[in-house]
Amino acid sequence: MKLTLIGHEDRYAVEQLQMALFSADSPVEAVSSLSRGKTWLNAVTVITLGGKTVRASRRLPAGEETVSLRRRCLQQSYYRAAVQLLPEAPAWGALAGVRPTKLSTRHLLEGGTPESAQKLLQDIYYVTPPRAKLAVDCSLSTVETARLLDKNDISLYVGIPFCPTRCSYCSFVSRTIGKHGALIAPYLTALLTEISATGKLLESSGKKIRTIYIGGGTPTTLTAAQMQLLLETIRDSFDLSRCLEFTVEGGRPDTLDPLKLDTIRRGGADRMSINPQTMVDSVLQVCGRPLTAQDVLQAYRWAQDAGFRSINMDLIAGLPADHLDGFCHSLDTVAKLRPGNITVHTLALKKGADLFERRENLSAPEEVARMVEYANEALRSLGYKPYYLYRQKYMSGSFENVGWSLPGQDCLYNILMMEELHTIVSLGGGGMNKLNLPDGTLQRFHNPKFPEQYIEMIDSVLEDKRKLFALL
Repeated sequence: MKLTLIGHEDRYAVEQLQMALFSADSPVEAVSSLSRGKTWLNAVTVITLGGKTVRASRRLPAGEETVSLRRRCLQQSYYRAAVQLLPEAPAWGALAGVRPTKLSTRHLLEGGTPESAQKLLQDIYYVTPPRAKLAVDCSLSTVETARLLDKNDISLYVGIPFCPTRCSYCSFVSRTIGKHGALIAPYLTALLTEISATGKLLESSGKKIRTIYIGGGTPTTLTAAQMQLLLETIRDSFDLSRCLEFTVEGGRPDTLDPLKLDTIRRGGADRMSINPQTMVDSVLQVCGRPLTAQDVLQAYRWAQDAGFRSINMDLIAGLPADHLDGFCHSLDTVAKLRPGNITVHTLALKKGADLFERRENLSAPEEVARMVEYANEALRSLGYKPYYLYRQKYMSGSFENVGWSLPGQDCLYNILMMEELHTIVSLGGGGMNKLNLPDGTLQRFHNPKFPEQYIEMIDSVLEDKRKLFALL
């Protein structure tokens, strides 16, 4: 893959689109050029692939040039050339970013209608009508969530980067307890120190917590006693009077039992994630998940008995050894439970995942497309609506991950984090702080990735938190 720029330096904008439209090992050669005249700004793209050369151009009135409009013009010319070489037009058109809803959300917040937002995506960015509707539907949930916020609201993320074992498709930074279980106790000690210190900083800042999300890894790798201590420290350190939602990720059903779920619920969490990924036992085994579909159903019943207000369940389209019939069975089985949220991911192969090297028994993109389409149609028919979505690099078929919810069951944290509506303060290893600063800019600050680093660097982590709140 080769990209040459002439007359401009907007490589990132064009290169990301090229990577979204063509595979990384494709022998595509492209030239993106920009020329300025007195009247027009002209963007021209020439692409050669497989002995065929195509060309397309777009132009912008010279007096209207801004950075964003210039980049859009370059991307449009690239897309219009590339589509001549593709077997079919890509569903997300000329959009290459992970948050396609940003455009439709901004349009709605500026006074646009759902109809005009959908037209914007289709006419300007060449998004297909079904995907444009999907994005706009999610943006409507974002607009509703934005109305719940005060300028001093923030959300809190607490990271537990440990898992019982590593699933074959997983690329998250986490440690398995078989090899690294001894790290949990010192990690928790460091985390509780950071929670306490951040609580004091938060109190003096005047900021208030709107949502809390404990993620990982698999937070429920902690014992019931460890989880109780964590939740007690959170309650003692933070004013939760404005907290609308408190989620604990119990992604691995084999880490759950009635005592632990009851402990989490009594500890203040009102939302739980129980993530089967598939309800086909043979696929679970291939993915390195030592549990069965019956284990998932049992964990779900336990969570219901514990009294959680809302339960989320994740599924992945395109898992190794899975097929359309298996995915449809998984979706139908989960949907019959009527969880508040069902999140449908599309398999994304990333470095760091065991499956990235092997890539065995994977579904063809066409079959993944049928899985995604089935999920969209089935969930809408059952009264679920899409409320947030994002895309990832290396995703099967360049589709998307979509969260679906029953009425009144949107996961607010997911929307706030993905749409970057306000500040997210992250505690623990592997988290990312997203600061919406008073001047309207967004800054990101990463916590140490690995538990070992986090434990060793806790003093500098605390100092970084002080600097972070000084910025706020």
